[in-house]
Amino acid sequence: MKNILLLAAALFGAAACNNAPQTESGAAPAPVMEARVKLSAEQLDNAGIRTGRAQHRRMASKLKVNGVIDVPPQNTVSVSFPLGGYLKSTRLLPGMPVRKGQSIAVLEDPQFIQLQQDYLTGKARLQFLEAEFQRQQELNAGKAGSDKALQQAQADFAAQKIQVKALAEKLLLIGLNPQTLTEDNLSRGVSLYAPIDGFVSAVNVNVGKYVNPTDVLFELVNPRDIHLNLTVFEKDVPNLQVGQRVLAHANDQSDKTHPARIRLISRNLNDMRAVEVHCEFDRPDPALLPGMYMQADIEIVEEDALAVPESGVVRWENRHFVFVQKSSGDFELTEVDTGEPDGGYIRISAKGDTRLDTAELVLENAYALLMKMKNTAEE
Repeated sequence: MKNILLLAAALFGAAACNNAPQTESGAAPAPVMEARVKLSAEQLDNAGIRTGRAQHRRMASKLKVNGVIDVPPQNTVSVSFPLGGYLKSTRLLPGMPVRKGQSIAVLEDPQFIQLQQDYLTGKARLQFLEAEFQRQQELNAGKAGSDKALQQAQADFAAQKIQVKALAEKLLLIGLNPQTLTEDNLSRGVSLYAPIDGFVSAVNVNVGKYVNPTDVLFELVNPRDIHLNLTVFEKDVPNLQVGQRVLAHANDQSDKTHPARIRLISRNLNDMRAVEVHCEFDRPDPALLPGMYMQADIEIVEEDALAVPESGVVRWENRHFVFVQKSSGDFELTEVDTGEPDGGYIRISAKGDTRLDTAELVLENAYALLMKMKNTAEE
């Protein structure tokens, strides 16, 4: 019986220990911070606290979106060679600047020589057929030649003109000027010229490689007309209009903004139920490269809102607060909803029954009061 009583007492003691309040790692409970703080007149002066009423201001709401730097199709060129050939030389590297009309590669192929030969031969024969046609005209006028011979000479001359013209266009197609081509300057190689100003974005060939007419040798980009391509979801599209102001920044450079304006809004939704919004930069920055990811704020509308200076709002535990003055030197921490800052002010709205429009609020150095409250709680 004695052993049974001892066992019951032990179990009761263990249960009592288990029901005792515990804290993480056995530490004492953290102090609870009061929502009120009081300062003396001297402390108010030292902290630089300024109070006043919230103002009704015209505030612009902002829509946060993501996008990418893009280049219009006319500013992106895939360079190929219409007849194919062996790449003899090129000095291009990705990122290298190029000028319109600059030689960017030299290609060689026996067909280039054959094309020049055919043109010069055809040109010489054209001169002969032209003279023959004139001779048949004179004979026919003097009744010394038949009509058939005249018609044949005329047809041969016309056909040869067409052939020479076609060969001249082929020469122009590969960058050779038929007007300056003679038997003394036949060339086995032709130069490939840059069609635009810009820089090289890709090099897809190497020296000695045979390229077909469908192969893309180089890709060139003219960055002078880059624009910002934003993705905006369906629910936000009604808030957009051409001409709206946009502030964009690179993902790793939030302190450097690039102003822009909406130039075009697409009229169809993609698979993500979003539209593409094309924006034109006010001042294009050479540091912005095609394909660079960006974040942007689109200014939606300006509306009347209750606002205080940004220094009057504090953030604590992922929530926003203002200090309401109850009496001289007596302040109460009050949670609020906030909007995006605009011109040094931030819109606020009460989450409870507090009338913020008639309340006396802390407008400057609100964080000094928050630090005072934390220090008081720790003490």
